[in-house]
Amino acid sequence: MKERAVLVLEDGTTYHGYAFGSRGKTVGEVVFNTAQTGYQETLTDPSYNGQIVVMTYPHQGNYGVNVFDMESNRPWVRGFVAREFSPYAAGPRAQQSLAEFMEFYGVTGLEGIDTRALVRKIREGGVLKGVIAHASALGGKDYRFNEADLKALQAEARSWTDIDGRDMTPEVSTPLPYAYPTLKTGRRIVVMDFGIKLSQVKYMAELGFEPIVVPGKTTPAQIMALEPQGLFVSNGPGDPSMPRYAHDTLWKLMGLLPTFGICLGHQMLALAAGGRTFKMKFGHRGANHPVKNLLTGKVEITSQNHGYAVDPDSLKEFKPTHINLNDGTLEGMAHVRYPVFSVQYHPEASPGPHDSIYLFRRFLEEVESFHGVTGMPVEKQQADKLGV
Repeated sequence: MKERAVLVLEDGTTYHGYAFGSRGKTVGEVVFNTAQTGYQETLTDPSYNGQIVVMTYPHQGNYGVNVFDMESNRPWVRGFVAREFSPYAAGPRAQQSLAEFMEFYGVTGLEGIDTRALVRKIREGGVLKGVIAHASALGGKDYRFNEADLKALQAEARSWTDIDGRDMTPEVSTPLPYAYPTLKTGRRIVVMDFGIKLSQVKYMAELGFEPIVVPGKTTPAQIMALEPQGLFVSNGPGDPSMPRYAHDTLWKLMGLLPTFGICLGHQMLALAAGGRTFKMKFGHRGANHPVKNLLTGKVEITSQNHGYAVDPDSLKEFKPTHINLNDGTLEGMAHVRYPVFSVQYHPEASPGPHDSIYLFRRFLEEVESFHGVTGMPVEKQQADKLGV
């Protein structure tokens, strides 16, 4: 017999299901992801730190887990929810099952609930805090939840510190600088790690960059002492308005190095230049979000994971370059004078489509141009590219 489990939201709404993964209890912000594949990349994406992720695709875990699809050295989600988890790993690349993976890393899961109803609730009312609790965490595998248990779990969800207003990047950033292993040299870039996905560094190394990954709190002087040719600002969790030390660093470096920011990096570049961000109702998470490139008129299908967005009306030094076709939110921008650009979505496409992979090549072009490959002044190059 399966072990009973519940998800209790801060408003008291309760979903009864069954335990999966590591047995226990966990609390976090409940969000949903619309991707059909990529559960391992989702679990190990540091941007999900502090969140309980609900997968809209009903069947998860069927192709197992392997070491090659890790986006960091461990999972970061607070909990994982699906309509049904597969107990078997049928994929040819599988090294273990999803259940074994979650048990080993202590990820608490829930299955057997109506995920459609839960996702609709989040879409209509916005994200909520919640608690996943397994019966064994309260009184044994055969324990039955009573009204007092549900009230206590609701109170626990309500008392959990909200993600809004929290700087969560120190929890996921590398504690010490390191050089990503590559035989290529000559295009050294500093990667500011606020919760980076490994696939981002891999793509840049494959293009010929020599990435030096540093903690998010690294100072401008320390960054410039590494003699980089470019700066990359990573994704990460939490409220982008809170790491003010990073805003200050990015402001001081703006224009000194070609810069590319993704997700949280995009938001913090806007904040560094005096812009504003806001928390979205339920965010964008999945591998199927349409984005229009305003410079080319083309539409890209993108992979996304963010709960905040940049207010385009607050931009003074940046020009919008991409918009989301579902809700019109800002998806990309470029500085009107400097070789600094960013996108809200994830061009590394792990998992997801490859429509946006060109952005890494664009970064390479910016770095080479900045260092005199074409001989054209940097500000004129950028102005010509933007049509200003």
